[in-house]
Amino acid sequence: MKRHEFLRELHKVSANRNYLEIGVNDGRSLTLSRVPSIAIDPAFKVVSELRCDVHLVKATSDDFFARDNPLQHLKGGRHPLRNLRRGRSPIGYWRRTTLDLSFIDGMHLFEFALRDFMNVEKYSDWGSVIVLDDMLPRSIDEAARDRHTNAWTGDVYKMTEVLARYRPDLVTVQVDTAPTGQLVVFGADPDNRVLHDKYDEIMAEYKIPDPQKVPEAILERAGAVSPETLLGAGFWRPLTQARNRGLPRAVGWEPLRKALQQVGVSS
Repeated sequence: MKRHEFLRELHKVSANRNYLEIGVNDGRSLTLSRVPSIAIDPAFKVVSELRCDVHLVKATSDDFFARDNPLQHLKGGRHPLRNLRRGRSPIGYWRRTTLDLSFIDGMHLFEFALRDFMNVEKYSDWGSVIVLDDMLPRSIDEAARDRHTNAWTGDVYKMTEVLARYRPDLVTVQVDTAPTGQLVVFGADPDNRVLHDKYDEIMAEYKIPDPQKVPEAILERAGAVSPETLLGAGFWRPLTQARNRGLPRAVGWEPLRKALQQVGVSS
């Protein structure tokens, strides 16, 4: 299954009420959204027809998240009925905005992907779904920081190891999509500060010059599940119901973690 096919099905099974995308390019992934959306890219060149209420942001993701109230577009206004007509919560203006589905496909360098994840998590919750693209490079050349191939993932694959090492509270799922795989992250915790506190330490160890030392398990996709397996898992409906009811992390997260382990993934 190709990445956009997987993302299309992910929109369906996650029943997301909003969507955030980092790295718009020509809009092929953004065109899959049917819900209030925010799409960020300093040089987007959308050529696809969009079918959602979208705020297209021409800025870097770092600059966007530095703004006051960056998710204002998803909140709506003070008028409840108008909010409902626009696909938003009638009382969203007065509540914390939480991202349901986020797709990170920005600059293909590890430090950018890490900061994008940190920023997205700040506005996510345990029931959010965060997808990082290009996580399974097919060769060391494709994973280089200094691009010299046509297809290029950069060294964002390091996110898998860093999250496993520094954030064992999360559950990460490598997905064997074409061409270069994805990582789906569950269990976001906006109050967790580990990545922020350890950022300099992480950079010192992982931001290294080419050639990159890509693990064989990444190149061989040894730990990746098929997209069909993840999409067909039985936890999606309970997840969306718990999320929409506003269940707190203390109630909703542990059942989801156990369900994900039954799918054959590890935390």
